[in-house]
Amino acid sequence: MKSKELIFFKVLFVISALWNLIGASFGYFNTALTFNGFFNRELVDPLYYAIYQGAWGTTLVYFIGYSIVAYNPLKHTGIVIVGGIGKVGFAVSLLKFYLAGLAGPVVFIVIVGDFIFSLFFMYYFLRLYQTKESII
Repeated sequence: MKSKELIFFKVLFVISALWNLIGASFGYFNTALTFNGFFNRELVDPLYYAIYQGAWGTTLVYFIGYSIVAYNPLKHTGIVIVGGIGKVGFAVSLLKFYLAGLAGPVVFIVIVGDFIFSLFFMYYFLRLYQTKESII
């Protein structure tokens, strides 16, 4: 893989890490407000609070993972596989909540953002394959 392209992927994963840090900052550290913004209802049940906060905790872990990938995109492909699956799964779940009338339109910020990152991740794997880099 060419040096310029490697720099592009490093920047991509730094941006992805920051995207997850921003989301986690809202969702994990201001859980009730984020829930209210997404679903237009109060988060009063302590069990649901813990589960929802834990989901955002996973996003915080993705921040760490993408930061590691940014350091060496050719070595940490497994993190991108797991993170990409998580991004698509989270976006699809939010879309289902929206279509069922359970989530407000603000969820489209996450849906669109995560799908865009997923497309870039697919391009990343395509380039790894085309340049005969090890994918795992």
